[in-house]
Amino acid sequence: MIICKSADEIRIMHKAGKIVAKVFLKIEEILEPGITTDYIDRIAEATIRSEKAVPAFKGYRGKLSKKPFPSSVCISINEEVVHGIPGKRVIKNGELVSIDVGVKIDGFYGDAARTYKVGDVSNTADRLWNATREALDMAIGKCVSGNRLSDISNIIENRAEAEGFSVVKDFVGHGIGRDMHEDPQILNYGPPGQGPILKQGMVLAIEPMFNQGTSDVEISRDLWTVVTMDRKLSCHFEDTVAIWEDDPLILTRLT
Repeated sequence: MIICKSADEIRIMHKAGKIVAKVFLKIEEILEPGITTDYIDRIAEATIRSEKAVPAFKGYRGKLSKKPFPSSVCISINEEVVHGIPGKRVIKNGELVSIDVGVKIDGFYGDAARTYKVGDVSNTADRLWNATREALDMAIGKCVSGNRLSDISNIIENRAEAEGFSVVKDFVGHGIGRDMHEDPQILNYGPPGQGPILKQGMVLAIEPMFNQGTSDVEISRDLWTVVTMDRKLSCHFEDTVAIWEDDPLILTRLT
């Protein structure tokens, strides 16, 4: 069941989303070659808690995992698609670093992801990064009342295929509110004009995941990290967006 949110509920979700955006600003201040992923995680958690919120991912148990997620943010590098666990890995020049941040405050969630180009990346990595980022913005443009849910899915897939990339099919976007993952699931592929009609009050976490090569993925031995089957690059962007009045309301950006 898709739960539409009231104006007051969306105001709380906007508060959560702004905290997510502040975490990214803090990460951008420190992200450089030579730092470890667990250092980023510690900075992110401290920022979240300084805003009187809690890290939404810490202790989360996924459907496919036998253990709770141990960290505050997900950090996935190069061929890692999503759900990477921070640790002692040192970030290197030329890597794509995807960071997924979720927070909970006053009973509601905010969720977003950004992929960062660290130092000098390859031309392929740069193309992949641009295509994925642009796909998110194009998808957000479809978040208006009267459109169909799959209009979002279709424009994401079209952007990937235009550049010769593939979309991840095993993991999807989602509704969000009092629960991190609510209905509907938002595929990153498919024909337009299908699925529920978008209505004011729906809140969606839209998250294109583009792969350089195959769309096939697998879960690593840590039971969380998702990697491309061919070990080629992946890129991930996400924003939480409310269907509201005439234009989409992006809850996880400061401007």
